[in-house]
Parts: sequence; C-alpha cells; structure tokens
Amino acid sequence: MKIFDSHCHLDDKAYRKDIGGVIERARENGVTRMMTVGVNKKTAELAVELTESHPGIYASVGFHPHDAGQCSASKLEFLVAAAERPKVRAWGEIGLDYNRMYSSRGDQEKWFVRQLEIAAALKLPVIFHERDTNGRFLEILKTDFQNESAGVVHCFSGTPTELKHYLDLGLYIGVTGILTLKARGADLREMVPHIPANRIVVETDAPWLTPAPEKYHRRRNEPAFVKSVLLKLAEVRNQDPEQLAQIVWENTCRLYNLEA
Repeated sequence: MKIFDSHCHLDDKAYRKDIGGVIERARENGVTRMMTVGVNKKTAELAVELTESHPGIYASVGFHPHDAGQCSASKLEFLVAAAERPKVRAWGEIGLDYNRMYSSRGDQEKWFVRQLEIAAALKLPVIFHERDTNGRFLEILKTDFQNESAGVVHCFSGTPTELKHYLDLGLYIGVTGILTLKARGADLREMVPHIPANRIVVETDAPWLTPAPEKYHRRRNEPAFVKSVLLKLAEVRNQDPEQLAQIVWENTCRLYNLEA
C-alpha cells in the first residue's frame, strides 16, 4: 500500500527535534510521499528546504488567510521565485477564514484573488482553505478561479451543497482525520461515499487533526497517521483498502503533476 499525505506542515516547530524520525515513521507505514504546505514567506522557505534534503517530500508556497495581513507584493515575488524549484508542486494554502479573523476580510480577499492569478499564471494547482465564509469563498472562486491545473479543498468539512459546487469546479476533496472522529466526523462520513473516487485525496494537516486511534495516545499528528484516514475512508465507502489506496495515490500524483 502506497500512501501520499497530500497536506502536512513538516516545517512546524513541533517537528524541530525529530523530523528525521517523523519522515522515517511515515515511510514505515507506506507514506512515501508528502506535500508540506507553506502558509507565509518563512514557512514556505522552510518547506522548500525540506524538499531538498528528503526524497519523496514536495512543497507548496503561498499566504494563508490568517497571514494575509502580513502579505505584500514583494513577498509574493519571493514566493514566485521559490515556485521555480522543481519540487514545488502547488500554490497554497490560500483562501478565506472568517472564523478567527487573524487578518481583516479586506486583506484576505485582496491577497486571495491575487494569489489565484499567480497560481494560474504559473500553472500550479491550488490548495484551498475555507472556514465560515457563508458563500463568499465560492463566490470568489466562481469569478476568479481560472486555473487549468485545478486544486484541492483542504480539510473539507462543508455541506453537501458546497461539496457539489467544488466538484463542479473540478476540484479535489481533501479528507483528514476528522473522518475518524465519532461525533465531529459524523457529517463527513455521510458525504464521503458521494465523492467520485477519482476526486478524493487524504491528508493529515499534521501536526494538527490527529486521527483515531492515534488521537487517544498522542497529541501531535504526523504523516504516518494518514494511513488511519485511508483505512477509515475505505470502511465508510465499503471499498477494498488496497484498491482505494491505489486510486487515491494516483489522484494525488495527478493533482500535483507527478509521475504515479
């Protein structure tokens, strides 16, 4: 079974002391590829550095909505240059987050639209973040997302209607450890059987969103645990885990324009 953790944050300080062990445990569990995701200039730099010292690790660059207040044209120019590295395979994590409002709505929307333009020009797939935007995120996507390289809705936890809109836009759907949680994952378990098999990817969002059963023993999530997400996904969809793993592997490689 080969598994691709389509979204993690290996640059996070939680891994500073044992990143080598984290990567080795992932490989021992069949997780041979990982996408480590930048959320601002600093984390993007660290993500790209990791790709250069570890095979099987790829990076994305971008400004998260939480960090939109610190974004600037010059910082985006830096990320555009970083995106020329061969193992940078996506732009993101970008989008809108009206829940915590670490950045103003104006800053979030301004830099979200600008980054959609950049990703389209670079022909990079986009990693999307959305939370509590009451339709505004979809509104912007429908008018400003002109990207032939598609993208993925990271950590999908929306409604059936939102799911349909995302699929109609040609997007992939990222499924996290939330799927494994009894109460919090109930709605998601109702929806995942309705996602076309060729549009699903699995992710950890590590070091956050630890899946069950690991959640009951460890607080820190890591890419090795994406296997639990894949196994729960197979159970909920009533599919053979090995067959589903192969499909999801191919989906993720296609999303990030990598050889399967």
